[in-house]
Amino acid sequence: QRILCRMLAEPSSCLFRQLRRGETRQRILFVRRDAVESMATKGLRIDDKKGGTQVIRVQAQTDPAKVGPVDLVVVFVKCMHTEAAIRSAEPLLGPETVVMTLQNGWGNAARLAEIVGKERIVTGLTYQSSTVLGPGHLRHTAEGPTIIGELNGDISHRLERIGEVFSSAGIEVTLSKNITKDIWEKLLMTVCLLPIHALLRFESGELIKHEGALQLMRGLLHEAVIVAKAQGIDLDEEKHWEIMVETEKNYAGAKASMVQDIENRRRTEIDVISGAVVEAGKRLNIPTPYNQVMVWLIKSLEETFDS
Repeated sequence: QRILCRMLAEPSSCLFRQLRRGETRQRILFVRRDAVESMATKGLRIDDKKGGTQVIRVQAQTDPAKVGPVDLVVVFVKCMHTEAAIRSAEPLLGPETVVMTLQNGWGNAARLAEIVGKERIVTGLTYQSSTVLGPGHLRHTAEGPTIIGELNGDISHRLERIGEVFSSAGIEVTLSKNITKDIWEKLLMTVCLLPIHALLRFESGELIKHEGALQLMRGLLHEAVIVAKAQGIDLDEEKHWEIMVETEKNYAGAKASMVQDIENRRRTEIDVISGAVVEAGKRLNIPTPYNQVMVWLIKSLEETFDS
């Protein structure tokens, strides 16, 4: 089996495809030419937390038309690149191609469905974490599960097949009957951690050392839980508070993706994180002042990037 990873917009964003049995070589499509050149000559370098390094030799390609229709496309770009990514991937889409999003936040599946059709969509999330160090070079900072599911809750044959492919690559996968709840459970964590990390430029593990940060995290969490419950998504606030604090400890020393965005003067995914809570709150007539402030502050930072 072959996995195809297509880099779009930035080094951490990719699409995978599973090809037919019997083919053994791995190919990766990259749009960023610096990543293509680096991997073509040096391979993909992955550093781990213990100081080890693995270099994976890959074939790199920038033209999806040279690949043709595939079985599975995994969309892993920042939310603001979703439409451009899937439209540029059109040559990869055949009649039976599945499009799966593992992106952060809430709303990406709906955006993809508008373009490729709801029937193609499988959605999910991952707790794997990495920091991009340069073109074709990353540090794997945390191991975690990947959860995938059909929008209707079915454990379909195609979902089982995708799970088999990921498992065969050593990626821990769970097939979910309630992927909406799973996504909102991760959204709680990103809502409470990422914006504060980005604003304070703290590494993971730092927030829980400060009472002011803890109080802010509490306020953000409470709003998100109330909004989720109003949509029929039953989440336990105390349980998720404990999970969030433990996660902050376990990821100590890692640099959150939104911190990396701010440091590199890139737009963040605040619209599908805190913004998703604010949007739902407005629709349901639920005040979300903590999350609204996070959106205003992060967007104010982003406005300075053009100066």
